[in-house]
Parts: sequence; structure tokens; C-alpha cells
Amino acid sequence: MKNLKSMLKSKNPLVIPGVYDALSAKIAQKVGFDAMFQTGYGTSATLFGMPDYGFIGATETIDNARRICNSVTVPVIVDSDTGYGNALSVWKLVKELESAGASGIFLEDQRWPKRCGHMQGKEVISQQEYTEKLSAAIDARESKNFIIVARTDARDTEGLDEAIERGKQNRKTGADVIFVEAPKSFEEMKQIGEEINAPLVANMIEGGATPLNSAKILNEIGFKIILYPLSVLYANTFATLNILKELKKSGNTTKYKQKIVNFDQFNDLVELSKFKNMEKKYKFSKSKRKNVK
Repeated sequence: MKNLKSMLKSKNPLVIPGVYDALSAKIAQKVGFDAMFQTGYGTSATLFGMPDYGFIGATETIDNARRICNSVTVPVIVDSDTGYGNALSVWKLVKELESAGASGIFLEDQRWPKRCGHMQGKEVISQQEYTEKLSAAIDARESKNFIIVARTDARDTEGLDEAIERGKQNRKTGADVIFVEAPKSFEEMKQIGEEINAPLVANMIEGGATPLNSAKILNEIGFKIILYPLSVLYANTFATLNILKELKKSGNTTKYKQKIVNFDQFNDLVELSKFKNMEKKYKFSKSKRKNVK
């Protein structure tokens, strides 16, 4: 498996899709992505049918990470929200996520209960309290290749200058990557790229607070990780809505026959042939079974 630290040293941007379960992760790997991001927003939506509003905790995050990491062979970065507690909670969380196979985390400075970074009504904790959490995360990791992405939501609550200062401090503390959430314009993104000397995250959410731009342009102004955390979730929701509307309306799905994978294509995606071959390998014939004592 490639490690994220080496990917960050490349001149090219690292485009990362968000996934929320083992199936979406396997699809992302099959398409050819070198890394992926376990989205908390998507985890909350798909596990509970609820918004990214502080409903999931460490248990859901770790369990989902274990399933996703076991399904792929590329690095997975896990959205760890605020760490679900104090510095000790963060320390324990990092230990468990690394053990589950994760290759890194996003850790944010919102006050709990947190909410999606592009929603209104956020609050942030003090920089001192966040530094304690960030330091615990850095100390907890066993491998230096496990990356810590320090996210600040201070742009919306304290202003851009304060968010940039927090980003600089987080880099000094030891974060591998800096993430200033929800800048409002391309000009703000340029300022972030100019003032923070570190690998940076650009969070591209369709319909979100930050304008969408190409990976090439974002990389040119200083951003290394170009994250599309919700594209898969939104696309799958769109497809599900439309095919179910058609089924309800007409009683069949013939209209969408060319827009969905078929039985064999899906079985190929989940590697049915691999398990059929394993079944043959371990299957005793009746005559052999009689001879086994």
C-alpha cells in the first residue's frame, strides 16, 4: 500500500473522493483513486438517515472505518469530527482507528455537538484546547505515515484572519496537513494558500459555501488535497430517487436499464468469482468427507 506521506510530496494534487461504506470504497478503488476519505456526513446519513449534526460518535466512526479499510488496499483517511471528547478521548480514538487500518484522520476544532462545516450555527473551542487534542493525536499514532489533518472552522465564527492564524499554529504543533474549512471565495482560498506554508485541503462540496474549482487551479494556489467528500453520496441519492420514482410511477425500471449496472457487473465488483474459487478450494467431495475421522 502506498502511504499518504509520500503522496503529499508529489507535485501533483491528490484528488480524494468521500466514501461512506465498504461498497462505495470498493468502487472508488476500482475506478483508480489512490486514497479515499471516510465522510462523517455520509456515515451519519447512511447509518441513521440523519444529518451531520453530532449524532455519530466514536463507536460508529471506528466500526465504519474497520469495514471500509478491510474492503480496500489504498489509504483511507477518517473524518474524526472533534475526537468525541477531550485530549484523552482523541488519543484513544487515534489508537483504535490506526488499529482498524486507517491511514490518517481529520480532527476539527468545533465545539460539540458539531455540525457540517458548511452549515450555520457552528462554534469553535479555544486554540489552547484544540492544541491539546492535536498534540494527543500526534502522540498516539504508531506510524509516522499516519497523517493528522488539522481542521479549523474558525472562518465562519472568528473570521478568515483568525482561521489562518489557527492553521499556522496547528502546523507548528505538528499537523501534517492544514484545513481551513468553508472559505467564501476564490480570493479567500488564494490568501490561505499564500499565508500558510503547509500541505492544504480544499473541500469541494456541491452547493456548499466554497466555490468549486478544478484540482489543477487549486493546486496552483497552494492546495495539495482536493477533497470531494459528498459527491458519491449525492450522486447515489440522485440515482436512487429517480429509479424509485420510476418504479412507483410505472411499476418497472425498464426506462433506466442502460443507466444501472446489471447482475453480472455488480457481482464482478464485489468479487464473486474470487469467493467461488475459494469455495471450490475448500470444499470436500462426499467421498473425502467419509474418510475424514
